[in-house]
Amino acid sequence: MPLQTDWRISLPVHDGQHGQALIHCRQAFLQQGNGELLWPLADLAGRFAPWLLDIQGIGYLNDAPVFLYELSHRPDEPDWQWTSLRSQLAHDSASWFHMLSYASQIGTWAREHRFCGSCGERMQSSAEHRMRFCLSCRLEQYPRLSPCMIVLITKGDELLLARSPRFVDGMYSCLAGYAEPGETMEGCVHREVYEETRVRVHNLRYIASQNWPFPHSIMMGYHAEYLDGDIIPEEGEIEDARWFSIHELPLLPLPGSIARYLIDLYLHQRLGTAKPVLPR
Repeated sequence: MPLQTDWRISLPVHDGQHGQALIHCRQAFLQQGNGELLWPLADLAGRFAPWLLDIQGIGYLNDAPVFLYELSHRPDEPDWQWTSLRSQLAHDSASWFHMLSYASQIGTWAREHRFCGSCGERMQSSAEHRMRFCLSCRLEQYPRLSPCMIVLITKGDELLLARSPRFVDGMYSCLAGYAEPGETMEGCVHREVYEETRVRVHNLRYIASQNWPFPHSIMMGYHAEYLDGDIIPEEGEIEDARWFSIHELPLLPLPGSIARYLIDLYLHQRLGTAKPVLPR
């Protein structure tokens, strides 16, 4: 795959012959034998029909139409190799990851909105918009995003980092949480930080955002300064939380994630390390 890729979101029409397809199931993509993720459309011809939930035209890569084939499950085929979306996070081409990110989110949406959430009838796909609608009760469903905040809390040369039971061994990251209905993002920062650590912060500063397709979040990144309180990790949510010196940091999130960007940006400001690239 060339590093320079031109990706744009659109709604190409599927004719079964022209373009390429991504074969997707639950945030993983099926590889060809040569490791490529894009399959020539003309070669598919019903190949995945027994497992096919939906086909969505998702856009154009270097002017060639790209379609998403969403499968119901990963068939037990010994020669089939799947690769996770997360494994593509550090890919050299931002456009490539944007395409896979978008495809994965559309696949999740297509899987979860096959039937009307109001009356239970099968949903229909619009040919004009990325939208599904119910002929019976007229309910419309669009792909959704869940807003959440992520915040780096600092106290001079110390960072407040925490770990969830879901993290890989030894890794610590910034605090994060989803916004509640009617809540501002700043209010979400204050609430989540206090709920998870019993610490209070001030001097909030918005830094950057990142679309986080695991599966459908938009993360608003903040920097905040410690105000008061002793760390008391929230039971069941936070396995451990503590202050770390910028000179002795634990295992950190992967480069390319907004969590790592917030940390690296602060290290750049305090230590003069290389300035990180904005998350994509």
